[in-house]
Amino acid sequence: MGPMRAACRFARGLGLETGGVLHRVARVEVELYGSLALTGRGHATDRAVLLGLSGSEPATVDPAAMGPTVEAIRANCCIHLDGKRAVEFVEARDLHWCPDAMTPPGAVGTHPNGMRLRARDAAGAVLEERTYFSIGGGFITEDGAAGDRCEGREVHSRVPQSERPGAPSEVPFPFSSAAELLRVAEANELTIAQLMLENECALARCQRGDEPLAWVREGVDRIWQTMRACVERGMVAEGVLPGGLNVRRRARRLAERLRGRENDERIADPLWPLDWLSVWAMAVNEENAAGGRVVTAPTNGAAGVVPAVAHYYERFIPEADDEGILRFFLVSAAIGILYKENASISGAEVGCQGEVGVACSMAAAGLVAALGGSNGEIEHAAEVAMEHNLGMTCDPIAGLVQIPCIERNAMGAAKAVHAARMAMNEGAEHKVSLDQVMRTMYLTGMDMQSRYKETSLAGLALNRIAC
Repeated sequence: MGPMRAACRFARGLGLETGGVLHRVARVEVELYGSLALTGRGHATDRAVLLGLSGSEPATVDPAAMGPTVEAIRANCCIHLDGKRAVEFVEARDLHWCPDAMTPPGAVGTHPNGMRLRARDAAGAVLEERTYFSIGGGFITEDGAAGDRCEGREVHSRVPQSERPGAPSEVPFPFSSAAELLRVAEANELTIAQLMLENECALARCQRGDEPLAWVREGVDRIWQTMRACVERGMVAEGVLPGGLNVRRRARRLAERLRGRENDERIADPLWPLDWLSVWAMAVNEENAAGGRVVTAPTNGAAGVVPAVAHYYERFIPEADDEGILRFFLVSAAIGILYKENASISGAEVGCQGEVGVACSMAAAGLVAALGGSNGEIEHAAEVAMEHNLGMTCDPIAGLVQIPCIERNAMGAAKAVHAARMAMNEGAEHKVSLDQVMRTMYLTGMDMQSRYKETSLAGLALNRIAC
C-alpha cells in the first residue's frame, strides 16, 4: 500500500505540484531499497508501483482490474502516468531493485522501506526526483518534507502533520501517551471510546461540516463491513496462493469442518470459539496473500487479527451490539495511534512485533471496550498483549506474506482474547504500563538485527526445509 500511494503521489505531483511538467515527461525510473528490495517481489511491490504510477490508490482501486492493468503495462512497455500521459516504461530498465543499500543514497531519513522516483525528459534530463519511505500501515512520508519531526525518541520514520491523527490543534482531547490518554479521559469523565468519538467528530466537523457523528459512525461501519466482506471472501475461496510456495488456502476447509460439527449435540468443545478465531484471521490473510482487498489494522500483514476478534465479539458474546462494535474500533484506533506515534508499526523497522504484536494489542484493548471494561482494564489488556509479542521477528519465507504470516494472525487473535480476559479478571492494577511496553518494543526492534526485519535473510526464511 505504501509504495502504491507514494508512486501515485509522485505521478500526480508531476502535473500539479511542480509547475506542470507532466507533458514533458518521457520516462520514469523507480528505485527500491532495503526491505522493499529484499521482499518486494513477494509483497507485490513492483505491481503496486506500476498501479500507483497509473493513478491507482489502495482504497479505491478495483481489485479485479489490478491484474489486467499490470499485464498491459508489461506487455506494451508503456505506462499512463496518473492515467493521463503515456510514456515508455521498460520494467527491466526502469524499475531497479537495490537490495545492497538499506536507504536511498543521500536521504535524510533512515527507514528501511525507502524508494526513489525520478522523471526524465526526452533528452534524459531529470525533471523531478522524490524519495519516500513506506512506514507501515500504508502510511508514507517524503524524505525531508516540511512537518517532519522528532518527539522524544530517535526518529527513523517521520510522520507529516497531515498524516498524524489526533494532532493537538485539531481535536478537543489530545494525547501523546497512554498515561496521558488515561489522565485526560478521567479528568473529563469519559471512557476512552467516548474520548475518541469526540476527537473523531471534531475532525469530521472540520472536513464535513454538519452531522459529524453520523459521518464517524458511517466511517466505522464502512471499515467493519469491508472487514466482514474480506472474511466472507476468504472463507469461500479455495486453491493455491500465488508466489511459488504452493501454499493452499485453508480457511474454507476449516470453516466447512466447523459448520459440519455445529449441529452435532455431541460436540461440547469449550475451545470452539478459538477455532473460529483462527478461521476468520486466516481468511483475511489468505485474501491479503492473494492480492484481495483488506483493511490495514495496523498493516496488511497483520490485517486478520482485529477483524477476527471483532467477529468473536459479535458471534460469541450474547450481549454484543452495534454500540459494542463502535467502542471496539474506536479504542483499537486509539491504541494504534499510540504505537504509531511512540514506537512503530513497520515490520521492516521493528519486526513482526510492530505488526501482529500491535494488532494483538489493539484488538485486546478493543475487546475490553466492547465488553464494557474500564479505561484501566483497556490499558492493561493492551499492555499484556504486547508484552507477550516482544521480540517477534519478521521472517517471511520467500518474501511472501504467507508463512508464517497467515498462522501468526490466528495466534495473534487468540492472544488478544486471552489478554482481554486476563485484564478484566485481574482489573486495572499491574506492574508494567503500556507506555513502558511500547518503549521496550521499539528499543527491542532497534536492537534486532536487520536480517530479522522483513528481509527474508534469516529465521524461517533461511532455515526452512526445501521441499
